[in-house]
Amino acid sequence: MRVMRIESLVTTGQLEEDGISRVVNNVWVVGNDEEVLVLDPAHDVDAIQYVVRDRRVVLIACTHGHSDHINRAVELSTATGAPVLLHPADHDLWHETYPDRPADEELVGGRVLRFAGLNLRVIETPGHTRGSVSLYEPALEAVFAGDAAYLGGAAGVMHAELHLLTREVHDRIASLPPQTRILPGHGVESTVAEQVPRTAETRGS
Repeated sequence: MRVMRIESLVTTGQLEEDGISRVVNNVWVVGNDEEVLVLDPAHDVDAIQYVVRDRRVVLIACTHGHSDHINRAVELSTATGAPVLLHPADHDLWHETYPDRPADEELVGGRVLRFAGLNLRVIETPGHTRGSVSLYEPALEAVFAGDAAYLGGAAGVMHAELHLLTREVHDRIASLPPQTRILPGHGVESTVAEQVPRTAETRGS
């Protein structure tokens, strides 16, 4: 039996943007015992490959184009042969990190990533960047939200409050089942049930 599962890895790196010198990222590995998708490969490709082990990386997906979410994408792609996926609205951000190498495929709303018996649906959740996306898998009751679900304060803070950034993001995440886990690019996870009422209250709705 092929067991579908989510594995997480916390990586730490340096980021000079916005006055932040140290940033802590969540890297997500999703799949089964044979093949996986790696989401937001950051900072430490050796650690990512240790989690992957001998499984085949079929896709490398980036929730948005900020350097701390993509800075090991090309290295991992070269090592595994997997294509890198990014929303086209974030190509300019991508090229700040990789001026001579484009992303391989477009990660646009409505696309479904099929692998390892899973069907991850791309949801466009702009706000943090123009091309921010989230990936939703009902079979795992999880949405990978990148920085559309963001920690209060600096990205390097691990235990600040998680909140949804914009009304558009709120409405799209709110449509998911309440038990759905929100797995962010930084910090601790939450659920739709925990986040949507809190976000609605803070936005006066």
